[in-house]
Amino acid sequence: MYNNNQIQKKSRLKELVTVGAFALCASSSLTFAKVGPDEIAKLGFEGTELTPVGAVRAGNAEGTIPAWKNERLQPPAGFEPGTYHPDPFPDDKVLFKITAQNYKDYADKLSDGQKAMFETYPDWYMNVYETRRTAVYDPYIYEAAINNAGTAEIVLAPDRGQGIVGFKNAYHSWAFPIPKNGNELLINQATRPLNVWVDSMELTLAIASTGKYTVNQLSIQQHYKYSDPEIENFDPETDHLHYYQTLLAPAKVAGQVVLAKDPVSFTKKFRGAWAYSPGQRRVKRAPQIVYDNPLTASDGLATTDQKWGYNGPNDRFNWKSLGKKEMYVPYNAYRLHSADATPENIITNEGRLNQDYARYELHRVWVLEGTLKEGTSHDYAKRVFYLDEDSYFIMISDSFDRRGEIWRYWEDHDVMYYDIGFMAPAAEFQYDMQAGRMLALLYDKENPPDFTGRWEDKYFTPASIRRQGVR
Repeated sequence: MYNNNQIQKKSRLKELVTVGAFALCASSSLTFAKVGPDEIAKLGFEGTELTPVGAVRAGNAEGTIPAWKNERLQPPAGFEPGTYHPDPFPDDKVLFKITAQNYKDYADKLSDGQKAMFETYPDWYMNVYETRRTAVYDPYIYEAAINNAGTAEIVLAPDRGQGIVGFKNAYHSWAFPIPKNGNELLINQATRPLNVWVDSMELTLAIASTGKYTVNQLSIQQHYKYSDPEIENFDPETDHLHYYQTLLAPAKVAGQVVLAKDPVSFTKKFRGAWAYSPGQRRVKRAPQIVYDNPLTASDGLATTDQKWGYNGPNDRFNWKSLGKKEMYVPYNAYRLHSADATPENIITNEGRLNQDYARYELHRVWVLEGTLKEGTSHDYAKRVFYLDEDSYFIMISDSFDRRGEIWRYWEDHDVMYYDIGFMAPAAEFQYDMQAGRMLALLYDKENPPDFTGRWEDKYFTPASIRRQGVR
């Protein structure tokens, strides 16, 4: 339900979509860059060729991908807000299983990383279910996207780092619903709508090939202002992601704090990051929390910029769109989101995910390739992202080493939170096929994520860390 202020804001957004687009058409001093009014007219809530986010509304010719409908997923009977979200499709059955023995029959719809998984782990498999296009957001998100199609512009900052790709004149939502190149696809991933307020308890497990692991427990508070309908007239170069992370376990590292404040567009401002060490009782700037430095508690199995598929400044790679294709990707991961999806239940003795908890579906995805720029450095020489056409979330990522060989395979298992209308990961996994190990990012099943928390901006400051520091 929306209050009067939100309704008024949605109304103003709708007026901007209608009036602003015609004003741009009539102005000789402004250009549409690569998107004209005829293309923008293809975007819409109902009856248009494309959805408001630019996805193909129709299903595929085979009927294995359905048409997108502007209908929010309804909570199952008995759902209580504040608990883990029950599967809205409990009766769905596995349509077929892709295995090491038959994966070549489906090779045109698999990534290089998925093929390598079948070749590396003969017992790995993918259960494929009916495709359900559940990524449906609130009207204000879509109204902003349609408006962005006529106003957003790519901004390049060659004088910053190796050349940052940014944007301007977009808000709340995907900047480029009709992406024309790799840079615009990349910015769509950066501007995808995210949960505005999150208070969560999360687990990071670096898992050995024997199935052994240590549970790292993290308390995380997050405010994502870019998608917040209460915030208007903002500059994407200001701090729009406020992220506060406290390591609670194991005991020997408990009390470590990381604070990060990101703009949405990095063309003028870099990530602000600070770290608190309980042993030193000092808050220090942490410029290392970026790029290919190790992700917190990952034991070197993932880079900082891999969380959520990709995050942070984007200047170390050249980005190229390889178009759109149909792929089998993780989707509607409500079983992994359930309260019984605890580490002891979902991690096998071989140190991998019990694939019976995973759900794969056939979806159209954008393929985005990043190749390492000459003169710069990163652990990966190439990375290929597969972005869901209905959300621009990175569903899977293939990472290659300097020899051009697949090194790591990343999966984002997302759910649509039907009570708040945002998509987010239920779990994330990375397989390091050279080390024979897996990294798992999960929720603590005794503490469901809370979307009701609210914090003032001063909570996300170094001074706040000093006040709350322990040990």
